[in-house]
Amino acid sequence: MTLTVRPAPHPLRGRLRVPGDKSISHRAVLFGALARGTTRITGLLEGEDVLATLAAVRALGCDASPTHVTGAPWRDVGVLDCGNSGTTARLLLGALAPRAGATLDGDASLRRRPMRRVLDPLTGMGAAFAAAPGGATLPIRVEKRRLSGVTVNATVASAQVKSAVLLAGLGAEGETTYVEPVATRDHTERLLAAMGAPLRREGQGIVISEGPLEALAITVPGDISSAAFWMVAAAIVPGSDLVIEGVGLNPTRTGILDVLTRMGVVIDIEPEAGPEPFGTVRVRGGGLRGTRIDGALIPRLIDEIPVLAVAAAFAEGETTFADAAELRVKESDRVATTVAGLRALGIDADGRPDGLVVRGTPNATPTGASIESAGDHRIAMAFAIAGLRLGADVRDTACIATSYPSFSSTLARFAGA
Repeated sequence: MTLTVRPAPHPLRGRLRVPGDKSISHRAVLFGALARGTTRITGLLEGEDVLATLAAVRALGCDASPTHVTGAPWRDVGVLDCGNSGTTARLLLGALAPRAGATLDGDASLRRRPMRRVLDPLTGMGAAFAAAPGGATLPIRVEKRRLSGVTVNATVASAQVKSAVLLAGLGAEGETTYVEPVATRDHTERLLAAMGAPLRREGQGIVISEGPLEALAITVPGDISSAAFWMVAAAIVPGSDLVIEGVGLNPTRTGILDVLTRMGVVIDIEPEAGPEPFGTVRVRGGGLRGTRIDGALIPRLIDEIPVLAVAAAFAEGETTFADAAELRVKESDRVATTVAGLRALGIDADGRPDGLVVRGTPNATPTGASIESAGDHRIAMAFAIAGLRLGADVRDTACIATSYPSFSSTLARFAGA
């Protein structure tokens, strides 16, 4: 499937909402399946990745739909298909380890993604896994075992690894402590605490003990990773003024707001209080300037780097993304696919082992280039947004349905794409 985008004939103006946050949606379903009672969910993202998590908890014995999940003791099963969802696979490795046996598998892309970073700390707790010879990739068989709490000093900043360890610790004997090198998104800690988990923070560590979860009502805010595409669209199309309502504003996820502001974009925020912060974000473009994005900022915007690179393409000067080697092991090698897309559009960009450098061309002329998404939803959407300035034929866009099924129709509404 090819998505053809022509340069926007007019500024983008109006109000919109984006689908529910993917990270929170996965956790609402999975934690609800571990809880006593029925968890009611409003605003769940019904993309393919979250639907894979829903299907998994149903197979494990829970009554589950996009609006509710009723917890139940998990049963041993055969194969659980995680599709393209790394979150489904990695969180399930931890959740299953003390509770039920299953074989986790996925599509060709997910089978290439590394799982060793999850398997190693869980094995240290007593978990038992069987993978292909010499492999730490899917398919992986999980065997139910009695686990013991340990202290995990993580070397990789990963919310998925953290979540897997905490879910295993919730079913392990004694205390489990997870110490992360850099703060990552904290949706797991917030939701577990709200559901009554025996969890506390000690400095850089999160400590959890064995205990039950209680069902509750969960409202999923709009996904800031999805909103990011429209923020950049407003930033690169002159005269644009977009208002995004009900978007999540968790401070571990708002790095994109900091970076766009630094680049010269005018952003106004009307926050609202809740267990997960959310609010309304207004974005107005201006003259963009290059910047450097690295260090502790990277975990706060790792998923937004492809579309931020699109913003950098139209900025004055050079933009550098560093300390982001994790991009290499996403749904695609996002360093390689982002650089290839930018070069196809005539933008000067180079890949580095841990990121990329983009040399902006503020007055770039339309090319209408053909862009390969490599089956990666965020690459596909990022270059569709680039098409609003330069025109683009983005190939292999069925993958967009994994996180943002209504993206193309929203794009057409605002830009006639």
